[in-house]
Amino acid sequence: MARITDGDIQYRLEEINSILGKKYRLDHPEKERDWKAYEPEFSKRIKMAMKDLDPLIEEAVSTLHIIQGPGHPHSLTLKQRVKILLIKQLVGKSNRVFGNMLDLFSMISGIDISYKTVERLYSDDEVIHAIHNLHVLTLRKKGMEKSDATGDGTGYSLTVKKNYESHAQKLKDMAKENPGREKENDSIKKSKGHRKRLFAYSFALMDLKARMYIAFGSSMKSEKEAYDRAMHLLSSLGIGMDSIRLDRYYSSPSYVDKLGETKVFIIPKKNATLNGSWKWKNTMKEFVEDTMKYLEQYHQRSNSESGFAADKKMLGWNIAQRRDDRIDNALFCTGVWHNLFNMGRS
Repeated sequence: MARITDGDIQYRLEEINSILGKKYRLDHPEKERDWKAYEPEFSKRIKMAMKDLDPLIEEAVSTLHIIQGPGHPHSLTLKQRVKILLIKQLVGKSNRVFGNMLDLFSMISGIDISYKTVERLYSDDEVIHAIHNLHVLTLRKKGMEKSDATGDGTGYSLTVKKNYESHAQKLKDMAKENPGREKENDSIKKSKGHRKRLFAYSFALMDLKARMYIAFGSSMKSEKEAYDRAMHLLSSLGIGMDSIRLDRYYSSPSYVDKLGETKVFIIPKKNATLNGSWKWKNTMKEFVEDTMKYLEQYHQRSNSESGFAADKKMLGWNIAQRRDDRIDNALFCTGVWHNLFNMGRS
């Protein structure tokens, strides 16, 4: 095996930046979407998702055995509650507006509830368990057992005044070179004008073939915590990853080692060395010696950004909930809708 040095890593990084230029730059390549072809395909997937929704909810609910506690039983069935919460998340209206909309639908559906009832669904344990089952079902229907995955994080605004991408871009660019990203973010949040929480962090692991999320997690603190929660969900599902593509923040021996036998594609930081496990050394060796092929794999991470863009286009870029648990569950519903829209993808 040819021997490489720390200097080889730095040289390759400089070579990519200075010689190969934008075509193989280390950020995601910009790619124009063909909206003329995209819209009919997306419309088709929405129709298929709506067609599949009822039987999938029925199956997700049927596996739960509810023990009725003290007090009056809920006025709505579990299936109705799950459907209302998912539709509320899809429509993107406020709880009060959506509650008023249900007044109109009640003439057809017989459902008559207040906006407060809608909000409480975000913390209804029975509903959340059923939606978790729905996530598992969508993956099983696609036969998901092993995955070549890509992972990335984004943020959802907790106020209509701030957009995550524009607010966080400079911080993300700096943090990719700085391991202390969480500390920097915390200091900025505590500074003047940033005392209120502005964003909820979300991290999703996407299967490259199906374009479906195999796992996702959210956090009010950091993308790292959202990543950890996504990994925890993945481990509970028993789905293995043959390979994964992650951004520079996760480019360290500790993160690579935690992924076990999964092949990892990351771009090393500017100060990267060979210090670390044999898996880290072999990853750096492949980056140095077969750079073009390596970058072709790594740049499939752009699918994660496309997925987030589609989610926000359909479901919105802000979260109306204020309680942490309800924010988490709203983002879980977003992940489930993403999978429902992509189940029909060939």
